[in-house]
Amino acid sequence: MSTAAAEIKKGRKFDQVLEGARMIFMRDGFEGASVDDIARAAGVSKATLYSYFPDKRLLFLEVARMECNRQAEEALAVMDTAAPPEVFLREAGGRILTFFLSDFGQQMYRICVAESARFPELGCRFYDSGPALLRDRLTTYLSEAEARGELRIPDMDLAANQFAELCKSDLFVRSICGVAGEITQTDIGRVVDGAVEMFLARYGTGRG
Repeated sequence: MSTAAAEIKKGRKFDQVLEGARMIFMRDGFEGASVDDIARAAGVSKATLYSYFPDKRLLFLEVARMECNRQAEEALAVMDTAAPPEVFLREAGGRILTFFLSDFGQQMYRICVAESARFPELGCRFYDSGPALLRDRLTTYLSEAEARGELRIPDMDLAANQFAELCKSDLFVRSICGVAGEITQTDIGRVVDGAVEMFLARYGTGRG
């Protein structure tokens, strides 16, 4: 059964199953995670787990979707969308880079890259709940800032994607490859400041 064909059934132990799955996926990856271990970590029977998620890929995607949404909502709750671009983008950039450098963000990235060739819908659905969600959130802010005359952007989607990639810069690649060593807040600040300055040099109007 493909993940597109499967349907999620919610119930009393739904959140319990997701938390157990999150723990095992983060520990063992997608391929290494066994249904037995997930059921044990969630404190439910395999029958209960399958009643919610008949496909392991569907369970993984729901874990990824909910975590990405949770982090996006938490970020929006404390970020001032009326702030000038320099302020908002520094806050957003710090959160973007911190997420990509987190154990969760890197494990999700590795799993999707490893599995997307065999299961194309896995990569597509994760993209929709991760990078595409980030692009949509940024695009909303950038559009509002342009309406206030603080930015001038001919292609909103492109600009949002560019900013996210600028924030990842070398730290994310080195971290994924295991050669980053200890990353400090100073390192993160340096990358984010450079991303904001470059972005505003291209799209800023000097009014923000």
